[in-house]
Amino acid sequence: MSFVAEFNSLPLEKLVSRSLATDAAAARASMGKAKLSLADFAQLISPAAGDLLETLSRRSQLLTQQRFGKVIRLFAPLYLSNECINNCKYCGFSRDNAILRVTLSLDEVKREADELKKQGFRNVLLVAGEHPKFVSNNYLADCVRTLHDEIPSISLEVGPMETEEYRPIVVAGADGLVVYQETYDRAIYDEMHTAGPKKNFDWRLETAERAYAAGFRRLGIGALYGLADWRYEALCVAAHADYLLRNCWKSQLTISMPRLRPCAGEFEPLTHMTDRELVQLVCAFRLMFPDAGLVLSTREPAKLRDGLFPLGITLASAGSHTEPGGYTGAGKENIHHTERGRIVELASGASEWAPQPDRATNATGQFEISDDRPPGEVAELIRKLGYEPVWKDWDAALTM
Repeated sequence: MSFVAEFNSLPLEKLVSRSLATDAAAARASMGKAKLSLADFAQLISPAAGDLLETLSRRSQLLTQQRFGKVIRLFAPLYLSNECINNCKYCGFSRDNAILRVTLSLDEVKREADELKKQGFRNVLLVAGEHPKFVSNNYLADCVRTLHDEIPSISLEVGPMETEEYRPIVVAGADGLVVYQETYDRAIYDEMHTAGPKKNFDWRLETAERAYAAGFRRLGIGALYGLADWRYEALCVAAHADYLLRNCWKSQLTISMPRLRPCAGEFEPLTHMTDRELVQLVCAFRLMFPDAGLVLSTREPAKLRDGLFPLGITLASAGSHTEPGGYTGAGKENIHHTERGRIVELASGASEWAPQPDRATNATGQFEISDDRPPGEVAELIRKLGYEPVWKDWDAALTM
């Protein structure tokens, strides 16, 4: 049975109602359990548990240190392409957005990776829009193969594929796959995805299982908070994580908690999660999944990230760019303008070509980051908190 079948049978709406009705005594009882159920998790994300945030934070911090020590792994996203055939209302790369697009060549990908290596990174996430003309599985395998000798840990966040399409990428040296369901609410998912293969909710939901069958040793999941009710999304992520831990147990699991950020298209979030609620969610995920990696991106502001690092975070991005060529300007000679999926010629002096302040390229990013501190500054902050920033914790030689 795949997770789709299990997901369809879960009483998720009842669990949300139970969460909203939870009292402080029930929330405290769930905090004290060694092993939590989905019903316990519902109590940990309840308004009542939110009133006990100091206790919840202390328990999360202690449990994280017991399981992971005082270590936070650092990574950087490397955007390969912002071409996409999907229409997703909330995404800057959406097909119909009139933006500047480019797909990096292998030499340009290497140039971007070399810059990240100079900054200290040995853990890189390759990101691309979904467009088989530009981003094929052969292209992705070639990118991984090109970088693997210098970057020992390479993960991907790309359009879903069949298991057999993933295998050459794993053989080339990729060890992780990240796929957000975006929203687990079927009705909102259908409303947000108006064209392209991403419209298939079930196909996307089963991606992690196909990736596991292909041999990825790390699997990352998450929801994009700002589309559906955050407690519903969190319960769905928890159910998904629980399924993967039971059925894909040879792989390490990470959970991301991204909140919507401004992007091309000017989509406005449909729902809101406060900073306090995000802190509560991080702690709840840690108590529910003591051994799962919890990921914090530069979507969040510096001050909030600094406060979250000690509470349960084990993996964080730093110095991120969400546009292809963002670190070095690679590919800027081949940028083109698209409208509704078609290339449109612009006059040489058009405003779109004007140099962007503090940016290496004019290519459009997927979203705006919030924490723009350089990686070294983030690493130093982590040290001041009494933690160790880790740039590398994996090498293929370990499996030989």
